Amino acid sequence: MEGRSNHFEGLSTPFRTFVALFNDGHFWESHEVLEKPWREYRSNFYKGLIIYASAFVHAQRGNPRGVRKQMVKAAGYLEEYRPFYLGVDVERLLMHLHRCLAWVQGSEPPTGEALASSFPYDTIVLDPSRVRGDEVELSGG
Repeated sequence: MEGRSNHFEGLSTPFRTFVALFNDGHFWESHEVLEKPWREYRSNFYKGLIIYASAFVHAQRGNPRGVRKQMVKAAGYLEEYRPFYLGVDVERLLMHLHRCLAWVQGSEPPTGEALASSFPYDTIVLDPSRVRGDEVELSGG
């Protein structure tokens, strides 16, 4: 579709910063950067990403219970955005989320440093061809 890549540049700086920080493993910082835009847009997508990032904060802290709780909440917010939203492959993200959830729901999930060092952390890839252009979170919209 002609002109779609232009929408990629319309992604807000906080959202792009969130993705960069998240992908660098700075989950707490990534979650913090989306707080203000989430309040501004009342975006359930942003809220789901914030909660998803916080699950990884719990993983870094070795807390499987916190990971479980946050992953379940994040899934509830992100499901409605399948398959793609704001250039994010939500389908892939949810598949990874459910894999992580199954991992920490075992009878004896690792805790502490064992969890933090072996957890399957995620990355988010932005694909400009998957930005529709009508997402409320786009800057100016």
